[in-house]
Amino acid sequence: MNAKFDDLREKHPVFTYEGYQYGIENGDLHLVFHFSIGEGIKFSPKMVLSAGEHTPDWNSFDLKQLEGMVFHIGMIELISYWKCTCSPTIVVKPYSLTEDQQWWWRKLYWYGLGEFMYKNSIETDHLQFLDFVFPVGTKASSSLPYPKAQDTDSVIVPIGGGKDSVVTLEDLRRTRKVVPFIINPRGATLDCARVAGFDREDQILVLHRQIDPKLLELNAQGFLNGHTPFSAMLAFYSVLLSAVTGIRDVALSNESSANEPTIPGTYINHQYSKSLEFETDFRDYVHDWMGDSNHYYSHLRPLNELQIAERFAQYPQYFPVFKSCNVGSKENKWCGHCPKCLFAYIILSPFIPDAKLQEIFGHDLLDDATLEQTFDELSGLSKIKPFECVGTVREVNEALRRICNTHGDKYLLKHYINATLAQMEDDMLEEYYNMAP
Repeated sequence: MNAKFDDLREKHPVFTYEGYQYGIENGDLHLVFHFSIGEGIKFSPKMVLSAGEHTPDWNSFDLKQLEGMVFHIGMIELISYWKCTCSPTIVVKPYSLTEDQQWWWRKLYWYGLGEFMYKNSIETDHLQFLDFVFPVGTKASSSLPYPKAQDTDSVIVPIGGGKDSVVTLEDLRRTRKVVPFIINPRGATLDCARVAGFDREDQILVLHRQIDPKLLELNAQGFLNGHTPFSAMLAFYSVLLSAVTGIRDVALSNESSANEPTIPGTYINHQYSKSLEFETDFRDYVHDWMGDSNHYYSHLRPLNELQIAERFAQYPQYFPVFKSCNVGSKENKWCGHCPKCLFAYIILSPFIPDAKLQEIFGHDLLDDATLEQTFDELSGLSKIKPFECVGTVREVNEALRRICNTHGDKYLLKHYINATLAQMEDDMLEEYYNMAP
């Protein structure tokens, strides 16, 4: 049990979503959200959406059409700030939510913060976790206008800089006009867009998302901190993108493995907001309460990680530029020591020559003894997967099975083969001793 959790909730019983402003400056859409914790802690994170060549004529655009979408973005942005105290009451001042909407948001906060609660040793339940309160007379959010984008041959594709969004982008551009979307552009995201032929930044939808420095100060002081459902935030921004550009379809790159819990037998899933469950819930929410204003789906949902890796291997032009390592993202490199690096190396090994992989990642990750614990977590030799966006244990084992004959002299493969044989012997002995006499 985390005593800090109880103490912070007692000291800071109310978190308030105060409101927001939005408007056009220099052709870009600027958003500012206002949150507070009691009287002494205030946050005002700022966002800027640049639509480039897809910018509408703002002079004839009715900005009031965006009111409901901006309000809902605040509902997902607030989670990053609320989690520092986990105040038991969230007061929502701009608009009210129906009981069904409240339950929808409670579910998202509960499952989306599963990793956060696990890592902070927080013991609570979904009923005591939080309550929403709305000032008397608050207008219902469902009564707001939600412009419905039209079906076109265009599709918005978020680019994260890794192999998955490359496969989505290359698949869809064969038959449709792809419009890339990047949050906080960095080396790999811009490089992947450039390789795909988007040489100018005005060809890309760009969101500059800022974290209020006050939150970082509180984190440094020891307030609660941890993982939040980033992809859920992306989902709500996608509705705004559809309204601004008129493009209804937004194609994500979440694969089937995102559905697997990080901790077996629990609801705790680092990738919850990438799961089919969340994706379905979100589409239902947009249909029921946001005017069915866009179509959010994952192009890669039917595929597993091996199938995606095999497709990615067909695009060698991206090998020098793709990156999905969070640790090395600021320096635009693979760190070579984290779960995402090792997973990407393993899953690509059956399809990309070993010498080329070593060139991409900087060294031979399968021959790196310091990665043994991470390897065990990825392969299932350890009970808990890494808290990262990585594939299933089954996918990792299938990739390893395919390379054992060709890569068996490497340290981690030798370790894997020995550990697997030992486990098989243990299983056989257990079965023998459990047999009836």
